[in-house]
Amino acid sequence: MEHHGGVNKTPIISLDHVSKTYLSVHKTNEVVRDVSLDVQENEFVVLFGPGQCGKTTLINLIAGLQLPTSGEVKVDGKTVTAPGPDRGVVYQTTALFPFCTVMGNVEFGPKSRGVPKKQRRERAQYFIDLVGLQGFEKSFPNRLSGGMRQRVGIARAYANDPKVMLMDEPFGHLDAQTRYMMEEELEKIWQKEKRTVVFVTNNSEEAVYLADRIIILTNTPTRIKHEIKVDLPRPRVYSDPAFLEIRRQIEEICDDTL
Repeated sequence: MEHHGGVNKTPIISLDHVSKTYLSVHKTNEVVRDVSLDVQENEFVVLFGPGQCGKTTLINLIAGLQLPTSGEVKVDGKTVTAPGPDRGVVYQTTALFPFCTVMGNVEFGPKSRGVPKKQRRERAQYFIDLVGLQGFEKSFPNRLSGGMRQRVGIARAYANDPKVMLMDEPFGHLDAQTRYMMEEELEKIWQKEKRTVVFVTNNSEEAVYLADRIIILTNTPTRIKHEIKVDLPRPRVYSDPAFLEIRRQIEEICDDTL
């Protein structure tokens, strides 16, 4: 069995010949075909591919929101059969609770798990500060910009202390300037609070800026076409010739295959 990824340590995420097919009355729709992938602890892996190619399905399979038609998904050595607090998910549209303040949203996970108030407040405050939202603890989501709402989503996911962060195009709907700012912020947060991250994007610049490793996917049904290790020092510079060369490689591979 060939896995894409490290072979020396036990991976924290392991997809073993995973396929996903949706059945309807009139047809079968194969979305993911025979994907094997290992992700190591604290690695930042980007799933890169065209829109609607199955990237979100892969995130949902790791999250346990969907189950594979064949193959196996493991997180921390255990087969994934349902969602769990060991996996935090941040989507493009942040599903914040509109009736909760920033603090209420960020402390929701620990509160629902019975963490005492003082302890969960301190933890929530730490992540609110980390994402740059100090002073907005009592604000409601409808008073926040799109970028600020995504910060709340990231803080909320981190506050639950997951082993794995799953991020499905979290900055995809933001304007270009806010997106750059959020990429820089996320990179800083990840450096300070290391987690294993699987991040979905169809933006090659974003992929090179954030990833330790970029997994390039084909169109539907999605398969792994290629992987690129990004060995550039952090924080990365968008205009660095080495950065631009990796970006060019990605686009060349995609032009050949997608």
